[in-house]
Amino acid sequence: MVTLEDVAKQAGVSLATASRVLNGSTRQVGAALRSRVERAADELGYRANIAAQTLARGAANVIGIVVHDLTDPYFAALADGAMRAAATEKLLVMVGTTHRDPEQEIAYVATLHAQRVRAVLLAGSRVSDPDVTDRLRAELARYRSGGGRVACVGQDLLDVDTVAPANREGAAALARSLAGLGHTRFAVLAGPPHLMTAADRCAGFVAAVEELGLPAPRVVHGPFDRDGGHAAAAQTGDATCVFAVNDVMAVGALAAYRERGVRVPEDVSVAGFDDIVTLRDQVPALTTVRLPLTDMGARALELALADGDEPVVERVAGEVVLRESVRRLA
Repeated sequence: MVTLEDVAKQAGVSLATASRVLNGSTRQVGAALRSRVERAADELGYRANIAAQTLARGAANVIGIVVHDLTDPYFAALADGAMRAAATEKLLVMVGTTHRDPEQEIAYVATLHAQRVRAVLLAGSRVSDPDVTDRLRAELARYRSGGGRVACVGQDLLDVDTVAPANREGAAALARSLAGLGHTRFAVLAGPPHLMTAADRCAGFVAAVEELGLPAPRVVHGPFDRDGGHAAAAQTGDATCVFAVNDVMAVGALAAYRERGVRVPEDVSVAGFDDIVTLRDQVPALTTVRLPLTDMGARALELALADGDEPVVERVAGEVVLRESVRRLA
C-alpha cells in the first residue's frame, strides 16, 4: 500500500506539504510544489482517504491533551494554559492522564488519531528508553500523515513542534546562586533516573557544583512526587542545602524535616524547581527555578495550530527565585 510518506519522498517535499496538497487542506502550497506532489502521487498510484481529508481541512474542533499526572500542579498549569488558549479559538479539549506510563501515552495518541481530533498536545518528560520513544514517534507520524497536528512540552525527541524547558541550564544557575550564598555541601533529591527531566535537572546542578570546585553533591533517587521527596529527605546526610528536582518533591522534604524537628532554613536550606503557583504560600516560601508554565501550555497549542512544514523548537529559560527556604551562610 502506497503511503503519504512514499509520495513525500518521491516528490522531495516534507510530509506536511504532501498532506496539504493531497488531503484537502485550506493552507496554501505553491504551484511548483503542488505539481511535484500531484505528479508523484499519480506515478505511485496514491489515493487519499476521507478521514485524512477531514483532519487536513481542520473540520474537527477538538484538541487532545495528554499529560502524565493531572494531580501534579505542574501538569495542571500546562493544561490550563493550553485550555485557555483553545477556548479563544472556540476549540473543545479532551484531557487524558497517563500516570507516567509510556505505553498509556502511545495508546492515547492512537485513540485520539482514531477519533480524528484536530491536534494533540503531549506534556511531560520523555523516558530514557529509545524503543518507547521510537514507537511514540512512529504513532505520531501516522497521525500527522493524515493531516493531524502535534506539539510537545518537554524534550525535543519526537520530531514535532516542541516547547522545551531549559532544565539543565536552570538547575545550573540555581546551583551557582546557592553556592554564592556560601553553601558548599549539597544533596540532590533526584527523582527517578530514567525520567529525562529529572535526570537533566540533576545533571545540570551536579555539573555546576563541580565546576565551582565544590564537593560532588549527594544524589538520592526516588519517585518524582511529594512522597518521593519526603522519603529522600532522610538520606541527605550533612548537606547544608538540598535541591529537589521539582517543587512537589521539595514540599515533601519540607514536611519530612518538620516532622523530625529539623528547621528550614536554620538547620538545612531547601530549593525546588518549577515555581508552582499553588505552592507559593508554602512556609517557609520556597526557593526555586521559575518556569512560565501556563504560558508554555498556551504556546504549545499555538504551535500545534500554526502553519509550518518543519518542526519548531522553542527553548524556555528558567529564572532563579531566592526565597526564605534558603539562608546565607556566614
